[in-house]
Amino acid sequence: MNEHSPQRTARRLRMVRYATTAAAGLALTALTPTAATAAPRPDVVQQRLDALVQEDGMPAALATVKGRDGRTRTYTSGVGDLATGAKVPVDGQLRAGSNTKAFTAVVVLQLVAEGKVGLDTDIDTYLPGLLRGDGIDGRKITVRQLLQHTSGLPEYMEAPGLTDFTTIQYRYFEPRELLDGALAQKALFPAGTDWAYSNTNYLVAGLLVQKVTGRPYGEEVTKRVIDRIGLRHTYVPATGETALREPHPHGYLPRTAPDAPQVDYTEMDSSMAWAAGAVVSTNSDLNTFYGALLAGRLLPAAQLAQMRTTVPAELLGPGVRYGLGIQSRPLTCGGLVWGHGGTAAAYRNRGGVTEDGRAVSITVTTVPDAPATKHLTDAVDAALCR
Repeated sequence: MNEHSPQRTARRLRMVRYATTAAAGLALTALTPTAATAAPRPDVVQQRLDALVQEDGMPAALATVKGRDGRTRTYTSGVGDLATGAKVPVDGQLRAGSNTKAFTAVVVLQLVAEGKVGLDTDIDTYLPGLLRGDGIDGRKITVRQLLQHTSGLPEYMEAPGLTDFTTIQYRYFEPRELLDGALAQKALFPAGTDWAYSNTNYLVAGLLVQKVTGRPYGEEVTKRVIDRIGLRHTYVPATGETALREPHPHGYLPRTAPDAPQVDYTEMDSSMAWAAGAVVSTNSDLNTFYGALLAGRLLPAAQLAQMRTTVPAELLGPGVRYGLGIQSRPLTCGGLVWGHGGTAAAYRNRGGVTEDGRAVSITVTTVPDAPATKHLTDAVDAALCR
């Protein structure tokens, strides 16, 4: 779920081959911007979305872009529901996947700013005895290492019972149950000696938030982030909530063979992702979130600087560096785009914001293979560099 480790992603991609889906043969739909924000069409963003549908077989692609001129434009391509052929809802809700990690990291860093959490304090100080296993010792893992994926904690999504999404679509998981699946594995490396993406880090960060605040994780994210900057279409799903609340494109599991049926995975129990990937949002709200974050509206300057202190994370792409719940990626036109991106079982998102206020968020409604994922990332670059 959410943003898998590169190792697991590679294994899954070897099993999944994509052919152009039936959606490519359906009439493309595209949102015509309002008169106030109308852009000449076709433009590079629309062309890239159409290619993701027609050439890469995505059922739908949708985007929100804030350009150099400060104007926001919204785009769609493909179909929102393969069963009915319905149009893609304008700026529809989506499962934001590992963009959730940026939300979680903001809450932890707010607690750091409040003096309730030490960034370089071991996690055992707050959750004594929680992290113990083969090469795993919470007394040697700091909060910073959790947020930066340098803890060495193994991936809980690799545990038996979590690799076949069709069997757990509506199953509820307690965070501790998920954590136990990670602790049954060997540490990836001694804490602080390497970098490896692991959703387990943010599972523990969610537990830290609950322990320190005495409140549910979702309530803290809502109060400290979502409500604070007015994200009207973003939420952490409630326990047992499986449907999306507002108009949305349907999401589909990736095909296991060209002629395999397309499995609708729009509804799901997102407890399997929790603090690592459960947030529901829209492309526009994600742009607002990252823009507010970089503008200093969510964190004091000292904590934002810590968040943006990065280490190499080339496994995520050439030149990518990872901070505390946020990553930077170089643009072909110069400068960096700051964001995170995310993958749920049936959605993938890429995007971010620049120092001068440009922003883009693009989502497709299945999990693409490696070439199509590169096309998605290239579409972000094209949108920001046009």
